[in-house]
Amino acid sequence: MSDVELRDRYRVEVPGGGLDVHDLTSPAVLLEGAATPNVVLALHGITANGLTWQPVASALGRTSAGPTRFLAPDLRGRAGSRDVTGPWGLPAHVDDVLAMADAFGAQNFTLVGHSMGAFVAALAAARHPDRVRSVVLVDGGFAFPVPPDLDVDAALQAVIGPVMERLSMRFADADAYLDFWREHPALGPLFDGPAGGALQAYLMHDLVSQGGALASTCVLDAVRADGADVLFDAEVHAGARTAAGAGIPVEFLWAQRGLLDEPRGLYDEQRLAALRLPEDVRVTGIPGTNHYSVVLGRLGAGQVAAAIARVSGVGKQPAQT
Repeated sequence: MSDVELRDRYRVEVPGGGLDVHDLTSPAVLLEGAATPNVVLALHGITANGLTWQPVASALGRTSAGPTRFLAPDLRGRAGSRDVTGPWGLPAHVDDVLAMADAFGAQNFTLVGHSMGAFVAALAAARHPDRVRSVVLVDGGFAFPVPPDLDVDAALQAVIGPVMERLSMRFADADAYLDFWREHPALGPLFDGPAGGALQAYLMHDLVSQGGALASTCVLDAVRADGADVLFDAEVHAGARTAAGAGIPVEFLWAQRGLLDEPRGLYDEQRLAALRLPEDVRVTGIPGTNHYSVVLGRLGAGQVAAAIARVSGVGKQPAQT
């Protein structure tokens, strides 16, 4: 199966505008004549878009996940949802998650989130344990303490570097934009890998024409507001623990390399030990992956898909009325 097998895109109305939602469901896991499928809502990172998840959706088609519908929105302020006027912040994303689930008739669903999207997934599960069946957090969702006077822009620049820089850049054409990414130490090697086509589709989905050049679709105010919540909001930081305490199955997968493919990732064994994660959270480190290849590379996508398959058939069922 190709990792660039793009399918339907839907529009879901939310406060401030409409969200684009990519239906990346694989025919291999949406069986003809099957019962109502499990629904997976996949939430991307702070400057990404829904096509981040194409390699994972394709990998899920190679598992025994059972009938599964895989939906990946462009979160508000990004890509096809860039025209949403606000509000910004992680609580707004949580409300959008519920709006998407309602639009697709999903009373219960599994959430998978990467980076910032993992924090959104955890917060949604904590606030709505009656709706969220299970959660997979990928290289995000558990926070470390930061100084309360930390500047949001400086912190984002320090953590995501070139990814943040591109928001103010202009590119002459698509080739120039792709060449920018080919130089990225974590993403560049993926261009020549088996998921290279999916990577390029994801990157190109971020482009919009602006003043005779090409620019990122990301709305800077949205990125700043979301970044502030990830860094400072106590309810966001407690989300995964709250969800696990409510009995929701939570899996946490972390990349062993970093955002620039440096040997130390956002998480490591020592940092995780200091966090004292709940005992019922399943924790898996994925060797050979960095913060991006953990979802965009074939190896990482396969591990994430396996985790989705593990949790999608367990957890809370719809309340009986």
